Amino acid sequence: MHDRLFEAALGIAPPWFVAGVRFDEASRVLTVGIDYAAGSRFGVEGVAGEHPVYDSLTKRYRHLNFFQHECVLEVRTPRVQLSDGAVRLVEPPFAGKLSGFTLLFEALVLMLARQMPFAAVARIVGVSAYRVLAICQRYVALALQAADFSAVRALAIDETSRARGHDYITLAANATERRVLAVAEGREIKTIATIAAELAERGCPPEAIESVSIDMSPAFIKGCTDQLPNARITFDKFHVVWHANAAVDKTRRIEQRTDKSLKGLRWALLKDRASLRPEAAADLDALIARMATVRTARAWVYKEQLREILERKQVNVVRAMLAHWCTCVMRSKVEPMKEVAALVRRHLEGIVAWAQTRQTNGFLEALNGLFQAAKRRARGFTRFDTIKTVIFLIAGKLDFRTVNPHASQPT
Repeated sequence: MHDRLFEAALGIAPPWFVAGVRFDEASRVLTVGIDYAAGSRFGVEGVAGEHPVYDSLTKRYRHLNFFQHECVLEVRTPRVQLSDGAVRLVEPPFAGKLSGFTLLFEALVLMLARQMPFAAVARIVGVSAYRVLAICQRYVALALQAADFSAVRALAIDETSRARGHDYITLAANATERRVLAVAEGREIKTIATIAAELAERGCPPEAIESVSIDMSPAFIKGCTDQLPNARITFDKFHVVWHANAAVDKTRRIEQRTDKSLKGLRWALLKDRASLRPEAAADLDALIARMATVRTARAWVYKEQLREILERKQVNVVRAMLAHWCTCVMRSKVEPMKEVAALVRRHLEGIVAWAQTRQTNGFLEALNGLFQAAKRRARGFTRFDTIKTVIFLIAGKLDFRTVNPHASQPT
């Protein structure tokens, strides 16, 4: 009777059946024996028809815990003889994608690995962190093989630090679905070529990309121009305003050497005025009233003007207003802001494109925090392949159900 109960619980169906259950009190391990009916014939992936059993061997699969106890399936696994005489091992329907685990066990590991470090997952499921990593890498690779990126038309590309110093990785994401599609080492021209090759392997030829949002890195600009020939490049508003904010802060730091009243105003100058406390807003207003004599105040006004221009959606209007803004700034004596005006002039068309595409890398910037947490999640595993696996786990929105029907749905 208990054998039938375990068959129902494990989803075992003919010709497979539970051949016995034993519990080792010393090791606290439950072992479920599984056999197949005599005279059964089995199919083999990639080969037509069903084939007679040649012989069998015993294989062990780690399964979900039975209450708090480790559970192992001990399976008499058939080998079948094909019509050409070759002998092939049959994979039981509950066998996982990594040797020695069931599909249900691997689905649990995947669910946990999306939420916590590999070491913590290992402690919960009772296998080594290296085996947890191996399961995740296998599933990410299989899910990427099954993924179809042929509908992708808009990319967002951004880099993030992998370690201290100048060790970077570059992420390419679907700008519409906001999911990471490719990960490459570095942030050079060849990095974009690597990303383009990865996308092509998954059904998205570089010529199909119609728009791409990037920062103003010369390497990214050159790489996208060369590798994504039909893509319109967009420099989003947030990158441009970031440069303007940096210029305001640089002006303040220079000027406060002689004007001590500027000390303590850093955040009031950089934050959105609407979000300031009343006292901070009053201090900012008092500074702006001195615009004729204080260059920091003029830098702030120029920054706000730039922000307002980039809120508009008429391409020709934005182009004309940016050109006028650059002329005014270049005639001023606010040197740091002049650098921003020169930057805008060099990249005018890409900035103007923002008015039409509204395509942004903002969500990738937000993912940077998740990525930093991912590095901690992969602590002790420093290889690029490991970091790449973790990024796809948390930001790839991969549908592992194409590989394992028990896997949870991506969010």
